Amino acid sequence: MRFSLEKRDYRSKKMAILVPIISLVVSFILGAIVLSISNANPARTYAAMIKGAFGSQTKIQYTIAKSIPLLLCGLAVGIAFRLKFWNIGAEGQYISGVIGITWVMQFWTFLPTYLLLPVGMIVGILFGAMWGGIPGLLKAQWSVDETLTTLMMNYIIIGYAEYLYINAWKAPRGNMGTVLYPEAAWLPKIWGRVHAGVYFALVLVVILWFVLYKTRWGFELNMIGKNQRAARCQGVSIKRNIILAMLVSGGIAGLAGVIDSAAVTHQLTKGVNSGYGFTGIIIAWMSGLNPFVSILVAVIMAALETGSDALQIMKLPSAMGEVMQGLILIPLLAGSIFTEYRLVVHAKHKEAGV
Repeated sequence: MRFSLEKRDYRSKKMAILVPIISLVVSFILGAIVLSISNANPARTYAAMIKGAFGSQTKIQYTIAKSIPLLLCGLAVGIAFRLKFWNIGAEGQYISGVIGITWVMQFWTFLPTYLLLPVGMIVGILFGAMWGGIPGLLKAQWSVDETLTTLMMNYIIIGYAEYLYINAWKAPRGNMGTVLYPEAAWLPKIWGRVHAGVYFALVLVVILWFVLYKTRWGFELNMIGKNQRAARCQGVSIKRNIILAMLVSGGIAGLAGVIDSAAVTHQLTKGVNSGYGFTGIIIAWMSGLNPFVSILVAVIMAALETGSDALQIMKLPSAMGEVMQGLILIPLLAGSIFTEYRLVVHAKHKEAGV
């Protein structure tokens, strides 16, 4: 008896649902093993993390607020992943958005205060789109590997952001960081720590679902992802769609940075490379690139981050939450192969002699 993997004729909807669920269960089992090795009771640890994320109204608010940039980065990455463009650069595109809105807030003093936020948001989105469009253009025009370019561009923009808030744009006689945005240009809070950015994220979910599932462009992205040769034979422009998808992807990641800085940090400062873009990769995969499912996954990932603070009470490092996030990605990537392939069992038959 031997086993082999055979390409499915079509993507299995059943496996697309089962794989993320099973992967999540496996990741929690792996997490329990890691916790046991660390001399921690897995059941008590998970209970503490749940309480740390949802144990009070304030903690729920903090978890929801944390899930907003995660959701947006997941949506951004998901668009590129649909056409098999491996955008690992959402983190850099997020930071580009923060730089864009900070530039407007700090130097566009000729604008009335009430215009700073909308103009800053537009500029931040454009900065993110530009940073995403560069690797898109390189891939479309010269077939440069996008995994390498998007990853390396993260570190370029991280270094540039550090230069800005430590040196060029640093607030005079202040701590590390730029001048605070004018308070009148802050994104307003709607429920405790939860800010109006949640509206942008939820509206974008609906828009993206419609675009990806009900429009020709969404159909073209899906076709390119499944079979570029077939898409090209149907007259679909591969180059145009790659560049356009990366402009949109980068713009959404830039929007995540714009919203988080306008509502939470109110400046460009240390910690801008918060890892939201990298976590967005996990969210995109776990959601099966479905915008609505991304909401639930983003909340789960946010809960792992906010709940990890409770681990210090149990004498565990708060970084254990990041370990849990990593453990989610490994089974997910391993299991995702079954959405495209099926396991076939071949039985050995002895041939009868004549």
